[in-house]
Amino acid sequence: MSSSDPITYAGAGVDVEAGDRAVELMKDAVRATHGRDVLGGVGGFAGLFDASRLLRYTRPLLATSTDGVGTKVAIAQALDIHDTIGFDLVGMVVDDIVVVGAEPLFMTDYIACGKVVPERIAAIVRGIAAGCSAAGTALVGGETAEHPGLLGADEYDVAGAATGVVEAAHVLGPERVRQGDVVIGMASSGLHSNGYSLVRRVMSRAGWSLERDVPELGRTLGEELLEPTRIYAAHCLALARDDAAQVHGFSHVTGGGLAANLARVLPRGLEATVDRATWALPPIFSLVSDLGSVPLPDLERTLNLGVGMVAIVGATGADVAVAHLNDGGVPAWVMGSVGAPAGSTEGPDYVQGAKGVDGGSVRLLGAYAS
Repeated sequence: MSSSDPITYAGAGVDVEAGDRAVELMKDAVRATHGRDVLGGVGGFAGLFDASRLLRYTRPLLATSTDGVGTKVAIAQALDIHDTIGFDLVGMVVDDIVVVGAEPLFMTDYIACGKVVPERIAAIVRGIAAGCSAAGTALVGGETAEHPGLLGADEYDVAGAATGVVEAAHVLGPERVRQGDVVIGMASSGLHSNGYSLVRRVMSRAGWSLERDVPELGRTLGEELLEPTRIYAAHCLALARDDAAQVHGFSHVTGGGLAANLARVLPRGLEATVDRATWALPPIFSLVSDLGSVPLPDLERTLNLGVGMVAIVGATGADVAVAHLNDGGVPAWVMGSVGAPAGSTEGPDYVQGAKGVDGGSVRLLGAYAS
């Protein structure tokens, strides 16, 4: 091409028609998440959500959260499997909102890619739509941006944001937590979407390919690493509505691990003790630990280690809460309790406050069950 030849947008690497084809392929999945509160169709400049339902609230508080899925996208890209990473995205976003007791109302997504491949983009969005359906939220809009020269042709990243609502009198959090409360763990479905930089480094150094069949996992390494994040939103909201469960708070176990995230939802002056012996590490976490000789403190502050969400409930509500979750398909168990601080405040088994929140403390006890 000479310096005098005309330069087009397509020549610069952006295919507008491919973007339009992607929308056509995804729109049915997106529409399936729309209830009566969503106005307009797919493709508008803005998604419209009928907020008249807020009139039933005495003092509605809007809750919002945004997130991505980190380097888990590298696994999806390497395996050329793209219909689950969107499910992960929804879980990372809506389950942060649920922590305060808010019902997620609607979500939007953003996909940046080096080249728009309509089928790939549509697969990602179908995963987002599936996650939204599981969470009971509407996917009201999104954006796909082609970034040639910044991202490789097969590279992409995803992000999303959601908005929810909670009655002010029903907000969950540290103000409700009391001494004597019980800590309940909810099982994760695997790694979820945190710590993949560590996991990928461990597997790379060990020379393990994603196609490797791993007997301990009962499937290939790639299948395990791409296991979708469990979405707790609907289960947590149903539990919070059960007065007998006496829910005082939730903690979404993401980056930082169990102790740091639990500490964020405790009031200063109270301490949660968590007994590691109440659950066994799922095989993938033991595998990462053993293959990489990862120190336990580093493992615990990076990965969820089998606990994706925590509920803090009143002492007499614990049995009800555990039964409610188990009956709903979420394995749950009593893992500890809330009390007055006791013992040394030094060492890796103790965390006080985290992520800018000067909250309560968490103490991990014992060893994991075998």
